[in-house]
Amino acid sequence: MQDEAKPRDPKATAAAVAELLAAFGNNRVVTSQTVREQHGHTASWHRNQPPEAVVFAQSAEDVQQVVRICAAHRVPVIPFGAGSSLEGQLNAPQGGISIDLHDMNRILAVHAEDLDVVVEPGVTRKQLNDYLRDQGLFFPIDPGADASIGGMAATRASGTNAVRYGTMKDNVIALKAVLASGEIVTTARRAKKSSAGYDLTRLLVGSEGTLGIITEITLRLHGIPEAISAGSCPFPSVEAACNAAILTIQSGIPVARIELLDELQVKASNAYSKLGLPEMPLLCVEFHGSAASVAEQSESFGEIAKELGGGPFEWATRPEDRTRLWQARHDGYWAACGLRPGAQAVPTDVCVPISRLAECVVESQRDVAVSGLIAPIVGHVGDGNFHMQLLVDVDDADEMARAEHLLHRLAERAIAMDGTCTGEHGVGQGKMKYLAAEHGEVALGAMRAIKRALDPDNIMNPGKIIRLD
Repeated sequence: MQDEAKPRDPKATAAAVAELLAAFGNNRVVTSQTVREQHGHTASWHRNQPPEAVVFAQSAEDVQQVVRICAAHRVPVIPFGAGSSLEGQLNAPQGGISIDLHDMNRILAVHAEDLDVVVEPGVTRKQLNDYLRDQGLFFPIDPGADASIGGMAATRASGTNAVRYGTMKDNVIALKAVLASGEIVTTARRAKKSSAGYDLTRLLVGSEGTLGIITEITLRLHGIPEAISAGSCPFPSVEAACNAAILTIQSGIPVARIELLDELQVKASNAYSKLGLPEMPLLCVEFHGSAASVAEQSESFGEIAKELGGGPFEWATRPEDRTRLWQARHDGYWAACGLRPGAQAVPTDVCVPISRLAECVVESQRDVAVSGLIAPIVGHVGDGNFHMQLLVDVDDADEMARAEHLLHRLAERAIAMDGTCTGEHGVGQGKMKYLAAEHGEVALGAMRAIKRALDPDNIMNPGKIIRLD
């Protein structure tokens, strides 16, 4: 097993790059510094660690060939989708080869009668939903960024609709992936359930390329709702808004989206998206169903909000108004950056049992106040998940130390509340240090055993999720 503290043999890497150039040519194997750095990361705040080369794959057979060449030389392989991951998942700390999968973007089959679709990993969620719309179907997982489906599966993505439709682990039926041996594994059939053997699908979903490179995904689909109602509701405090979300879920109201923006984030979104929302803690909500059920759900939520001092409602009944509201929510990252131009955005997320949500958010806001940093909060609060975006001067050592302390306290607090250090950003490099506290050494030992069994030379995205040395 490769010692993770040591770089790979540069001669072996050079030999692998030469073999890849011979197999694919200069057009599909790129070694320029700019392209390599783009594939180190694009959205992460972690230090860029670029690969030695980028190969643009066009088929599963291409991926197999790259992996086999790299395996022969014991050179790392890092899959790349849309580049929107946030915890250093795309970095190459030991060098190696990045496989860019964006050209593998075909929708292979739609089984409308079975409510499923088969796609290649480079298909993006917007591309997929545009394709499905005329058939009255949609794929509900919406992390905000126009991420690739392969990357969403690899990081177990979530998003604004997760409170009703679940996360990627709930919506991936089957996968095909290239293992470290160069073989393709098929994890399941298209049946909606199975009791046949180990659940390899769930093993690969969320594995961040450390066990295999996903080359095909079968997804669950849903019918486009007959009626959709969305709106925003201000509250006197973040605690009141969180408690409204908690009561909504505990009351069994099947809300499709329920998103928190704290006062600072509302201010940023107003400026960036040209909105006129009251600059108070805000819940953005959406309901799906029949016209009658949506009206009933909206009314029930309104009663809960009123009891907690929320209101007045601003309902977006026209599709274009709903789109504008949710686009503003999805643009929250860029809006927050406007609060401190020139600063580095350091986003993080945690997730706690919903009964602890208000407590966790309020305590985290107190930490932000003590730190003296700018850090707006947004959240998919219907499932206890919220995000904090720190805006920091990375050249200021004292400021970075305060930021890292704040991140550490947030992760520790979530784990202490029986939650997780990351609800949807993934582990990558940034959250590795918290897994022992969250899972325990026995569970980490089991993860290491799986990694060693499937990837004995540790070539599949090494230095992510768990340490082997």
